[in-house]
Amino acid sequence: MSQRPLPESRAEVVAGMQDLVLDIARALVDEPESVTVETIADGDATVIRLRVSQKDVGKIIGKQGRTARSLRTILGAASMKLHHRFSLDILEHGEAPRSSSQIATATANDE
Repeated sequence: MSQRPLPESRAEVVAGMQDLVLDIARALVDEPESVTVETIADGDATVIRLRVSQKDVGKIIGKQGRTARSLRTILGAASMKLHHRFSLDILEHGEAPRSSSQIATATANDE
């Protein structure tokens, strides 16, 4: 099995992860057209902010947070391979984003 070459730039890495999260989220929800993903550079890490409709938040989080944890596990595995740290912030449309310190606390609690 041949290996695909690693992306050349950090922008390619971030764009690839953004597309991956978008594709997975759209496959899980009832309103895929309402799913949006944005990225925020935070030092040598990137926050991926996933927004879904209010009625789809539960589908993204899953029972006892299992789906969200799985998404974060995928990002963690990719982080190791790509040498770039990612974190996932899940919001419903209209919800204010959390601060960097709140995201760091949530990420630490997931581990």
